[in-house]
Amino acid sequence: MAKTGLASRLYAGEAGLDVIGRRKLWFGVAGALILIAVLSFALRGFTLGIEFAGGNSFQVPASVGTLDDAERTVDAALASTAAGAEVVTAQKVGGTGGDFYEMRTSQLTAEQANAAKTEMARAFGIQPDQISGNQVSEAWGSQVTSRALLGLVIFIALVTVYLVLRFEWRMAVAAVSSLFMNLILTAGIYSLVGFEVTPSTIIGFLTILGFALYDVVVVFDKVQENTRGITANNNQTYGEAANLAINQSLMRSLNTSVVALLPVGGLLFIGAGLLGAGTLKDLGLVLFVGMAVAFLTSILLATPLLVLLKNYDLRIQAHNKRVLARRGALAGGETTPKGTPRPAADGDEPVDADAALAGATPKVGARPAGKRSTGARGGRPAGGGGNRPGGAKRR
Repeated sequence: MAKTGLASRLYAGEAGLDVIGRRKLWFGVAGALILIAVLSFALRGFTLGIEFAGGNSFQVPASVGTLDDAERTVDAALASTAAGAEVVTAQKVGGTGGDFYEMRTSQLTAEQANAAKTEMARAFGIQPDQISGNQVSEAWGSQVTSRALLGLVIFIALVTVYLVLRFEWRMAVAAVSSLFMNLILTAGIYSLVGFEVTPSTIIGFLTILGFALYDVVVVFDKVQENTRGITANNNQTYGEAANLAINQSLMRSLNTSVVALLPVGGLLFIGAGLLGAGTLKDLGLVLFVGMAVAFLTSILLATPLLVLLKNYDLRIQAHNKRVLARRGALAGGETTPKGTPRPAADGDEPVDADAALAGATPKVGARPAGKRSTGARGGRPAGGGGNRPGGAKRR
């Protein structure tokens, strides 16, 4: 006999993957991760890019040497012209005029920037006009942040309305909570590792919200299908039906996440890592981290939270109690259906249960059984005469 594949066993609920039953574990892990993220926000903060922190940037031709050599030279030039200034980030950028290195530094005055530019040109052995530079104010980053927050609020409001209309308010609460969890964990990773936050990072944050929502809706759609009319039977609790939905949609969610992560990973590791396209790193990094976290939160957080909320519903509570009571009765040996004749005692004639049940069941079209008066059929007095004179013949 051929072995059944993992996907088939998951869909049939035979793989034994109990996500809902371990929801306290997932909630505990999620709470610990949120605590770590919040502590990182408070203690470490974020590594803000030049657009948010303010600063200067210098573009040096890539022909001057390697990126590391160029960064050390610019650091030395800054040390001699602007005390305390240093290179914050350095990356290779391609342009129409050829490749160049972009060095982003801390905030400099106009005099310091001009002096640093002259010193860089002398150290590199090129003309000062071959080095371009500009100054970025932190006000621009503040505008980007405010617009992004406004977009986030509008997105969450529209998503909530859609989920309430498409599913129910409990699913909307669980889905939105999963989205916020996804944002907090992704931001926590950025804070802990020290990834630089740029405008591309903000765009990536808004992008992963759509992917996370899609993953949650796929699972919730299966949950709704499995739990439709669940209170009409006593076979499984709401949590068991939701857990089956997770098993049935797990492979689909996994395949979707892998297919989405492959091009993003190629963009990040090949484009930014091997080819040195630094402009792709900011967008690819947040997409890769956010999509991976979205897959986990949609499976391990959104649906368990939905089950927790549904268990507060009185109808679901009563249904779950009926299911558990029925299982307890079956486990205790009460396997005989109600109405089945009792087994024959010692010395009694054996009773055919099927025949007894069949005899107890009225035939189709039969009149309801009732008390009959003594005497002739039809309720007439004994003697059959009624009010007719004695001896009168019946017609």
